[in-house]
Amino acid sequence: MSNYVIALYIRLSLEDSKVGSMSIKNQKAALHRYAGSMEDVEGADVVEFIDNGYSGTNFERPAVQELLDRVRTEAVNCIIVKDFTRFGRNSIEVGYFMERVFPLYGVRFISVNDGFDSAELHGDTGGISVAFRYLATEFYSRDLSVKYKSAKYVKFRRGEYQSKVCPYGYRKGADGRMEPDEETAPNVRLIFELARDGHTPREIVKALFERGILTPAEYKAAHGFHGHDISRCRHIWPESSVAHILDDERYTGTYIMGKREVTEVGGHRVRMKEESQWIKIPNRHPAIVSREIFEQVRALQPHHQSPKKRAREYPLRGKVFCGCCWHAMQRTAKKQPVFLCRYTGVDEAADCHGSKICEGELETVLYDVLSRQAQIILGAADINDAGLMKAKRDQMAVSSDLVGRCQEEKRILYERFVLGEVDLDDFKEQNAALDWKFERLRQAHAALHAETTQMELGGETRTKQKRLAREVVEAGKLNQRLVDTLIERVYVYPGDKVEIVWGTSDFCAGALEHTTS
Repeated sequence: MSNYVIALYIRLSLEDSKVGSMSIKNQKAALHRYAGSMEDVEGADVVEFIDNGYSGTNFERPAVQELLDRVRTEAVNCIIVKDFTRFGRNSIEVGYFMERVFPLYGVRFISVNDGFDSAELHGDTGGISVAFRYLATEFYSRDLSVKYKSAKYVKFRRGEYQSKVCPYGYRKGADGRMEPDEETAPNVRLIFELARDGHTPREIVKALFERGILTPAEYKAAHGFHGHDISRCRHIWPESSVAHILDDERYTGTYIMGKREVTEVGGHRVRMKEESQWIKIPNRHPAIVSREIFEQVRALQPHHQSPKKRAREYPLRGKVFCGCCWHAMQRTAKKQPVFLCRYTGVDEAADCHGSKICEGELETVLYDVLSRQAQIILGAADINDAGLMKAKRDQMAVSSDLVGRCQEEKRILYERFVLGEVDLDDFKEQNAALDWKFERLRQAHAALHAETTQMELGGETRTKQKRLAREVVEAGKLNQRLVDTLIERVYVYPGDKVEIVWGTSDFCAGALEHTTS
């Protein structure tokens, strides 16, 4: 059966990986074997969709989403899975697809191990027996999750579960437990000593920079772990990294686990639990700092919790970056707010040390750029788009007519040959000439069609440009909507030089590069 597409859906979760029969390889073999035995669809195209390491309790899986997109575009005729649990463990969502979506698009659904084939049900959905299987798989998933979580917490309480990544200052020992890293542990002690002596995190950052101590990300990169982008580090520690170290009780030798919990079964969202719910085991690994120093530092750190404040809203929120070090510039809430590059505040030799720009001035500069671009768009001489399009369409009609006439000539020539009015040699010669003519006309028609299509797209772009330009002019000043629509980022350089990264090509198409000083 030509153009018949069979989709093999294969899923393996982290728990399933421990069961050999559930492996990707075994699922592939079983499904391909079944597809090959389907006599009613011989010669069908078989495609694979594989989600490796994804839970079946939700449909937030890349391969299954791609498969469903194919279903919606009617590019799949049949879906085969090893069993219902491979497709999903949520009875409501699985039932929705099997009872509503797949029948709507005429997709056949087969679960090999469950002996289920929607083609044999003739419009039915399998009845109560299938519904019970849905529920069984969902309850199995929840039960498995609870058992897995219980086993993990038993290991937590025994102190047997170790994180894959050690906090800065530690490394994995021969027994798998954390032990002080001789290279970085002294840096952790230095941070605590400076904090105990009353230095703020910002002052500690400066002390670390002056000593040339690599940031945690730079240290990892120097030892072959390239999991972080260190191009912006410049040997300057983030203040947040220092604050986290000072607040981490693990440096006293305390084993800590269970700080976060997943918010839903099979999901990836997590939330912090109350500290009283954490699992702590004192003296589980060697300490880097004493409990006394840790408590002294904690007493000096501000830990008061203020009520949640509404985030200050301003048009350029999250858009302004330093053009030298590429870090976000901090907005200071003064009478006249300014954007300041604080990252290089400890490096007096940095080009952007102390770089700042007044918020009002920046907004004025940006709106001036947008306004000038809007005027260019609105003031551009309008080529008679309607007239050009009519001329092109007229040419298309003439071209189409010529192609049709050539085809008619070929038909008439063939009829004359069949009737014996033209001998074989003349037929071959005339037919070859008509073939050459037809190919030239076809190519010319295709080129004209492509040109007309491009003009139509260009007309849509100009229409969108003008709409955005009118919106800029009517606004009169920079506002949140203009920023969100037109500006991706703004880079600020020393000397109030500003560079815009456009958020849409429709507005800046044909514009000069907007770098203003």
